[in-house]
Amino acid sequence: HSLRGDGRLTGRLLSGLPFAPTGAQSRAVAQIGADLARTHPMHRLLQGDVGSGKTLVAALAAAQAIEAGAQVAVMAPTEILAEQLWRKLSEWLTPLGVAPVWLTGGLPAAERRKALSAMASGEARLAVGTQALIQEKVEFESLGLVISDEQHRFGVGQRLALNRKGDQAKYRPHQLSMSATPIPRTLAMAFFADMDVSVLDELPPGRVPVRTRLFDDRRRDDVLARVGEVVRAGRQAYWVCPLVEESEALQLQTAVDTYELLCATLPDLRIGLMHGRLPARDKSEVMDAFRAGAIDLLVATTVIEVGVDVPNAGLMVIEHAERFGLAQLHQLRGRVGRGGGEATCVLLYQPPLSAIARERLRAMYETTDGFEIARRDLAQRGPGELLGIRQSGQALLRFADLESDEDLLEQAREAAARLSADFPEHARAHRQRWMAGADQYLRS
Repeated sequence: HSLRGDGRLTGRLLSGLPFAPTGAQSRAVAQIGADLARTHPMHRLLQGDVGSGKTLVAALAAAQAIEAGAQVAVMAPTEILAEQLWRKLSEWLTPLGVAPVWLTGGLPAAERRKALSAMASGEARLAVGTQALIQEKVEFESLGLVISDEQHRFGVGQRLALNRKGDQAKYRPHQLSMSATPIPRTLAMAFFADMDVSVLDELPPGRVPVRTRLFDDRRRDDVLARVGEVVRAGRQAYWVCPLVEESEALQLQTAVDTYELLCATLPDLRIGLMHGRLPARDKSEVMDAFRAGAIDLLVATTVIEVGVDVPNAGLMVIEHAERFGLAQLHQLRGRVGRGGGEATCVLLYQPPLSAIARERLRAMYETTDGFEIARRDLAQRGPGELLGIRQSGQALLRFADLESDEDLLEQAREAAARLSADFPEHARAHRQRWMAGADQYLRS
């Protein structure tokens, strides 16, 4: 469906903001708006570093779809992020008469039934939730736009399932994916022109790039001293660990051990502990205390990788950084410096480093550009299957190479466009021969 809005809802949303969108945000909104107005499905990636304002762009896209008569679904990978998105979208849209419904796996049965009924009847124009949105019982009356936040955290099947929730007769929903660090497969799709890309390459006023420093594990005392300095100066800090409890297979510093060590080493600090095995209510309490400033230092696992927004946090320490992937490291780094002023990310590693680990840490030290980080990730891990479910790994192209054969890709793009426009039957036969129905994966 063409979702050409009348501009009333988007105009009211923009006029009610206490700030002006950046030039990059305005450009992305215009690109997405033009896509939504067309009668073929949008498949666009919104790439922007952490804190560049992707949520506002998504809100404006949702507003255009809603004023054109469609429903919108926004899916996030964790309850923390889904709740944050729901709160922010509610803050912006509820005063305009659009109250987002909320759906997660932990919702009480009565509230869940109410949300499902509102979505199925069309009463709810905007739904925000976790993977609960793709469960079988979830139905929409007229889903016209699906938005995946932090899409690198979802599998191909999950994104495809959300897209299919909007299938109505011959119509498919428009799709917007958002990420600071697209997965290798997504970047490859962008190179192949199967996905359009909007880039937010401006940070909001007052934001400065986060400094990244590398520390050998043997300099742990220096890092501990730095944590104390930062907190005593009035800022807050994170200390991230890869495991919750001791593992015989991986003798890594764990969140529980680190929490106890930091409590003993820095007794004057208020220290909290956060990990995925905590009940949802306990997670919420810890995060609320950290946001309110009642906790100075939060020891956590990667549960805080996405969706955690604490403007006063100025230091991020990542334990055993050599064990994390590039996307995770970049996302974690983005948790600090969100309130303006200088911020630092310390990558604490244990030598000796493998060649791949050394390359990852070098990439993090050399650039804060999420798209460049994603490009290096693609070079390291491979693009995976464009017509399948593998999101990284060896490419299935027999002879061509994404980087060295870029000129051939350009020629192929031009030839494909001409074939589709001038010889549609030949194009259809060509696709059937080579794709044999696997083109459904391009929707994800």
